[in-house]
Amino acid sequence: MPITAKCRSILAIGAMMVAATAVAQDNPTLRFSAVFSDQDIRAEMMQRFEEAIADDFDMELHYGGTLFRQGSELVALQRGNLEMSNVAPQDIANQIPAWSLLTSAYLFRDAEHLLTFFHSEAGEEMKSMAEEQLDVHILGPTFFGTRHVGLVDDKRIETPEDMSGIRLRMPPGESWQFLGESLGANPTAMAYAEVYTGLQTGAIDGQDNPLPNVQNMRFYEVMDQIALTSHLVAFDLLMVSSSVWNDMSPEQQQEFQAAADEAIAWSTAEHERNEHELADFFREEGLDLYTPDVDAFRAYAQQKYLESSLSDAWPKGMLERINNL
Repeated sequence: MPITAKCRSILAIGAMMVAATAVAQDNPTLRFSAVFSDQDIRAEMMQRFEEAIADDFDMELHYGGTLFRQGSELVALQRGNLEMSNVAPQDIANQIPAWSLLTSAYLFRDAEHLLTFFHSEAGEEMKSMAEEQLDVHILGPTFFGTRHVGLVDDKRIETPEDMSGIRLRMPPGESWQFLGESLGANPTAMAYAEVYTGLQTGAIDGQDNPLPNVQNMRFYEVMDQIALTSHLVAFDLLMVSSSVWNDMSPEQQQEFQAAADEAIAWSTAEHERNEHELADFFREEGLDLYTPDVDAFRAYAQQKYLESSLSDAWPKGMLERINNL
């Protein structure tokens, strides 16, 4: 039976629909895991990134440590169980001791200094070290604020000596625990999702986080004060597994990196703006916010690091190169 023009038209439309479906099905799926909540600024950062790469990739965004718990994301990337994550530099330091330098207290001055470092020759050297040894590709640092000490007690903290005996929640891992020690506290390992209850029940005396995190997780509801120690410019590393990165064409890699750069820049600006506004918010909520003797904290922390075995693994001259940026 002859095929009419109308039939040919219907068949052509059907063929195009099948082809479009096949193309859509061919898009690789990238599972992203992070410990931060879906209310975090970085969650919107990832949504923006997802939209920018939608022509080439489908993304599954998992927040709150629901897919992989805090500290296990890097291993999941290495084992091929995960495609993308926002990984703490402390987790890299657990496998590459030289990276403990980038987790040390009072290293970076602010977000601009952090970003300048990662775009410098020194930063490229540290990224290459991690990529070659861990089989991941680092897209860039995701700044999420400056870490301060928040406490349940209303006793004011002026110097590291005042932190003696305080059970300060820190994430698990040697680098995190040593950071707590460098502040004069008694560091206590605890998962991020358990901190609110820990503060509420008295299992811990305090926690250290940037102000946006304190708001997102509502820690301020169960704290009395925030000592603005400014001890760490907080950042994670947005990364993708090397297998995913290497499967991309050069053009796809360029577009993927550009989408990451744009999303990270937006997130950084939002965090900086948010930090300025949150101090007033917490005071209105009844918290005592004040600045302790930051010079005393800096001197104490830096001395602790230089006297520790951690600094033995730091690349020679790297600290000076960072300071001189």
